[in-house]
Amino acid sequence: MRIDGMSYRSVWIDNDEPDIVKIIDQASLPFSFNICNLRSVEDVYDAIADMKVRGAPAIGVAGAFGMYLATLEITVRTNIREHLHNAARYLSSCRPTAINLSLAVTKVLNSIFSEDLSRKEDISRKALLVAQEISDNEINNCKEIGRYGLEIIRKISLQKNGGSVNILTHCNAGWLACVDLGTVTAPVYMARDKGIPVHVWVDETRPRNQGARLTCFELANEEIPHTLITDNAGGYLMQKGMVDIVLTGTDRITRSGDCANKTGTYLKALAASDNNIPFYVAAPSTSFDLNISNGIDSIPIEERDAEEVTEIEGIAGGRVIRVRICPENTKASNYGFDITPARLIKGLITEKGIINANESDIVNLFN
Repeated sequence: MRIDGMSYRSVWIDNDEPDIVKIIDQASLPFSFNICNLRSVEDVYDAIADMKVRGAPAIGVAGAFGMYLATLEITVRTNIREHLHNAARYLSSCRPTAINLSLAVTKVLNSIFSEDLSRKEDISRKALLVAQEISDNEINNCKEIGRYGLEIIRKISLQKNGGSVNILTHCNAGWLACVDLGTVTAPVYMARDKGIPVHVWVDETRPRNQGARLTCFELANEEIPHTLITDNAGGYLMQKGMVDIVLTGTDRITRSGDCANKTGTYLKALAASDNNIPFYVAAPSTSFDLNISNGIDSIPIEERDAEEVTEIEGIAGGRVIRVRICPENTKASNYGFDITPARLIKGLITEKGIINANESDIVNLFN
C-alpha cells in the first residue's frame, strides 16, 4: 500500500540492509508513522508482544523473519539444531491464539533441517528464502480473498440497485495486519476500484482500539468512506437496516469452522444472526488449524495486561499520553479474543474460494 506516495509492506527486509527486519510500528499509529529495525530474535519477540506488529498473517511473517535472524546468530560454537529449535519455541510462545505464527516459524525450521545444510551462509540463505516466500504468499492470499469477496459485495450492491454497500468490521484485518492489501480490506478496495460504492462501519475495538487507530488510518489513506462507531453500537445499526454485511478477519479457524477473533466479534455475529445479516470471515488457509475441532475448548485465548483496559492512549496538545479511565486499583480482566461458533458464520472467504463453515468443506479445501 502507499503512504505519502511511498509503497510499503508492514513487514519487510531491504536488499541494502539484509540483516535487519523492518516493520511499520503499529503501536504508534495514527499519531506518528515510524519504522522499527529488528536485529535479533529478541527484537522480533518484543515487537510482536508489544503489538508493534500485529495481525495473524503479519506476525506469522515476522516470526518467519525472526527465524532468519536466529540463523545470523550462529557461531562456530553454536549447537545449530538446539539453537534454532529454542528460537522457534520462543517465538511461537509470544502470542498463542494466532496459528499463523507457529505455522510460519515451524515451516522455516523444517525447511532448514529438510536439507543437509551445515554452513551458516547456506542456512541463512534458506531461511530467508522461505520467509520471503511466506510473505509473498500471504499477499497473494489477500489478492485472491479480495477477488472472491468482491463478488459478495457486488451482489449486495445489485440487490440495492447500485446503492452503497454498508460493511461493518471489527478490529483491523487490513494491510497492516496482513503485510499488504488485507483480508477484510482487499474486497473493499477492489469494489471501490470497480466503481461499486462502499461504506465501512469501523468498530473502535477496545481496549487497544485497532479499529479506531489502524482501520480508520488505512481507509482514510485509501479514501474509502467510513464511520467510526463504539463497539456496542453495531447491534443498533443492524436493527435499523444500516448494515448490509459483517466482514471480519480471524486468528484461528478450527476444522469445524469455529473462529477466534478479537474480543467482541462473537457479539457482532450474534447481532447479525438476530437481524438476518450475513456474517463472513475472510482468512487465508494459513489461519486454519485442522488439529482442533471445538474452538471454545481448544483454542488458547491470550490474556493481556489489565492496564490495557484500565488505561487508554490518545493524543492531546500534540503529545501522546495515557490516562486512567476507572478508579485506582480497579481489578480488570483482558481476554484478547473470543470464539464465534460456526453456526453463526455465513461463509469463510479464503484464497481458494468461499466455503461453508463446516468440517466437510474445510477438509475438502485442504484436500
